[in-house]
Amino acid sequence: MGPVFLLDLASQQARWLGLRQTAIAGNISNISTPGYRAMDARPFEDVMARTGLDMEQTSPGHMRLEGTELRGRLVRDKDNWETTFSGNSVNAEEQLIKAGEVSRGYALNTGVVRAFHRMMLASVKV
Repeated sequence: MGPVFLLDLASQQARWLGLRQTAIAGNISNISTPGYRAMDARPFEDVMARTGLDMEQTSPGHMRLEGTELRGRLVRDKDNWETTFSGNSVNAEEQLIKAGEVSRGYALNTGVVRAFHRMMLASVKV
């Protein structure tokens, strides 16, 4: 059995989610600061693109996908929804939507890790 990178990937995503949550909290705390420009973390797909994971045929019964790689695509965020007269580009609704995305990301991350942990425990009990 080869190394299992799922837990490492989950911890990378958790760190990225923490960084994004910090950026969102900073944006919200500066919502009335004149000239403040909203910030966000780069998409997690960029992190995945740097890992260089390739799909691999591990059994003769698996399909071989020639030239297929698991690569992230570069996704650029759209410009912020609005910029106020003072030059502040923080929009409360947009930041709350992003905070919800982070919350769902944490829930998905912990759910996958929990299921993987249960699977590992079940395989050891036998």
